[in-house]
Amino acid sequence: QVQLVESGGGLVQAGGSLRLSCAASARTFSDYAMGWFRQAPGKEREFVATIARTGGSTYYADSVKGRFTISRDNAKKTVYLQMTSLKPEDTAVYYCAADFTVRASANVFNPDYWGQGTQVTVSS
Repeated sequence: QVQLVESGGGLVQAGGSLRLSCAASARTFSDYAMGWFRQAPGKEREFVATIARTGGSTYYADSVKGRFTISRDNAKKTVYLQMTSLKPEDTAVYYCAADFTVRASANVFNPDYWGQGTQVTVSS
């Protein structure tokens, strides 16, 4: 069982930045590809970004490409989502997810574990 704990959410004005963190309890963090997803009120949960086990491959939703950056620190067992140029439509609960995998790439992601989510609110 892997526990994922997100932090870093909050209220920010449009155009601002936030950095989300997700700490994992996995024994071997590098066995997992990691991802961020989000769910806005009344909408389905959607993919935001994923990063491969070693960090060498990343994949982004078109809606965040060029504004968000996913990264990981395997020594700290933590994955990050740096969000810049935030827009009101980025408002959502952001969830961290872990995929136990042997794949080297990040474009296929099947979550095995989810965090509890952290709220991000962008005001206009």
